[in-house]
Amino acid sequence: MDTNPDIVVLREGTEGLSMESYAETLRERLPDHTIALARTPKEERELVAQARIVTGISIDESLLERTDRLELFACIFAGTDHVPMNALADQGVAVTNAGGIHAPGIAEQTIANMLVFARRLHEGWRRKENGEWRHFQSYEFTDSTVTIVGLGSIGQEIVQRLEGFEVETIGIRYTPQKGGPTDEVLGFGENDVHEAFARSDYVVLACPLTDLTRGLVGEAELATLPPNAVVVNAARGPIVDTDALVSALQFEGIRGAALDVTDPEPLPADHLLWDLENCLITPHTGGYTPKHWDRLADVVAENVAALETGDGLQNVVFDPDSS
Repeated sequence: MDTNPDIVVLREGTEGLSMESYAETLRERLPDHTIALARTPKEERELVAQARIVTGISIDESLLERTDRLELFACIFAGTDHVPMNALADQGVAVTNAGGIHAPGIAEQTIANMLVFARRLHEGWRRKENGEWRHFQSYEFTDSTVTIVGLGSIGQEIVQRLEGFEVETIGIRYTPQKGGPTDEVLGFGENDVHEAFARSDYVVLACPLTDLTRGLVGEAELATLPPNAVVVNAARGPIVDTDALVSALQFEGIRGAALDVTDPEPLPADHLLWDLENCLITPHTGGYTPKHWDRLADVVAENVAALETGDGLQNVVFDPDSS
């Protein structure tokens, strides 16, 4: 075990990715720094007490009580609602997240899901499983209208990849007056949301989960969507009212849904969504690619340099120097 480490990688991994690989990637980016992987609770207690920077899913408050050098907690998730922010703020510890590193993978999967529904590939897979050589009617993605709810890093990557498909795009963002990369930009007001949904063939959810967006897509919004519309949730499960979505899918209120996130999550084995042929489900894996640790290590390495030079942090969630 390394002693007096600059950076400690906590032991809890995510989505089957090895924290040892993460630590090794950080060592490649920061050869002049000591980076230790805490493999046991005992090692976490000993190493965190000495560290300037800790990175992981979250950090236990009991570990914070042992620190006196800690300057930065680098969360490996984009969301930090599970992180003890108040305790970190009380200790003057900066917090950053992994925002943006998942965007390329989520964007590619979002495009793929829309193309699956456009070309009805899921029907083709079903007929292959049954050994049926029977033709079926597909559609074209060209000339569709795609609404992207949220124009942050994920939304922007999606819009970029939509170029060349000859689709109309509507963006929904908190500050529509700023404009954006879509053909049209509207706000989160009820009238704007319904106006966009009424014209949409595809609605992509790429926004954070906040008080404003929780339950954003409910019974009323699903009823506004045309019957041929598809909802793609690449954001967070609770943005969609699950019961309302099940009803819309069961009774053909909409054509389909592609969900990388659900509410509840994980989705129980006996949930109705599993049995709906017009619902595609992946287990919250849209953002994970072999480049996951490379992208995250780049952000952490730049923030290590920023701490040493006094420059501003990237992906900052809390900065004691600006509070």
